[in-house]
Amino acid sequence: MFPFVAIAIAVLVGVVVLEAVSSVSLNRIPSVATEEFPEIDRELLEKFSSFDPELGWCPQPNREKQKDTGDHLPGEEVRTTVTYSTDDHGSRVCPAADRDDDADLTVSTYGDSYCFCREVDDDETFQHYMAERLDTHVGNYGGGNYGLDQALLRLERNYPEDPTDYVFVVVTASSIARILSVWKHYQEFGNVLAVKPRFTLEDGDLERIESPVDEKSDLLDLESNADFLRERDFHYEHWFRPHLASRPYATDFLDDAEKVRYALLEAGIEIEKRLGRPIPGIDVDFDRAQTRSALRMERPRVRYHERLFDTHEPLFDALIGRFVDYAAENEFVPVFVMVQQLRYAKYEAERGPIYGDLLDRLDDRYDALETVDMARRLSPADEDVESLYVDRGEGGHYSPATNRAVAEVLSEVVDE
Repeated sequence: MFPFVAIAIAVLVGVVVLEAVSSVSLNRIPSVATEEFPEIDRELLEKFSSFDPELGWCPQPNREKQKDTGDHLPGEEVRTTVTYSTDDHGSRVCPAADRDDDADLTVSTYGDSYCFCREVDDDETFQHYMAERLDTHVGNYGGGNYGLDQALLRLERNYPEDPTDYVFVVVTASSIARILSVWKHYQEFGNVLAVKPRFTLEDGDLERIESPVDEKSDLLDLESNADFLRERDFHYEHWFRPHLASRPYATDFLDDAEKVRYALLEAGIEIEKRLGRPIPGIDVDFDRAQTRSALRMERPRVRYHERLFDTHEPLFDALIGRFVDYAAENEFVPVFVMVQQLRYAKYEAERGPIYGDLLDRLDDRYDALETVDMARRLSPADEDVESLYVDRGEGGHYSPATNRAVAEVLSEVVDE
């Protein structure tokens, strides 16, 4: 009798341990949601210095931040950082040319983190290189995680204070998902501080839905707005609920070998941090391997975004129409630029753009609009799309060399 009891206890302990390990692992995997309303730490909220009641968040004026690029081994001294600086307009600093109210040519850019040029220094942004090429200041009003909707709202708020002859709106294809979002956590799990306004299309007209968060402290009690968020955020039903893990967690964890691989790589990173050096006898760059694992897990999201272009392109189109109308009212040249995130670049290298011939259709529809499809204009070295992006750090943003090539393409638009 005793052996059977011992075996039963051992099995029970094994199940409990597996369930606990699975729960902890799922919490660290970016493609899995583990709870709808995670508790928001007050210390984290205090660090959220970019909160903006109108836009959700926005780079603040006269700030300088340094970011560790991750270009070092665990325990080593930080070798490289990137510097993000903003001027008194909240635009990222453009070292190549100061503002000049009497300049013959003026240029500004609005968009997401690819417009902001995350992961490179102030003098490595495409705006800096454009300023060198055009001999004029180029404003950089990009915002991390912005959708096309937020880029336009920031344009409409900023333009009266900083009018320019040319306005470039620069976003990635993920904007098709971002314009359907109110709370980013429902589509980008863990992004719990990002609550934003959005637009809907009602009988062909854009209707604005304001953010339910008026004060930063309101973020501590988002659950009180649960009905509002669930009803107005498209992704709650179509992405969040299908990816919400539930007990038994072991089933959700073990059903995908990539999740297990990601968790093992995470464990390797943690061990190296504790040792302060690489694990003896294991020649693996855990950071790089984990980034590639995360990209593989991103494939379903890319396919989801591809479907959104089929179902919600009219909303995207209407926002472009709003941009064109605002340009006509203020007499500037509107230019729309689609750039590629790394997760799209690898997918699209095999299947073509997830947005199809959207830019060609926009060209046909809006005579006043200039469009640039950067995927068609950039030539990666040896056809390796990863060569266009930064090597280390968070990954996924254009390298300084690619930003220089982007600047050349966009400057040609002005020359023409």
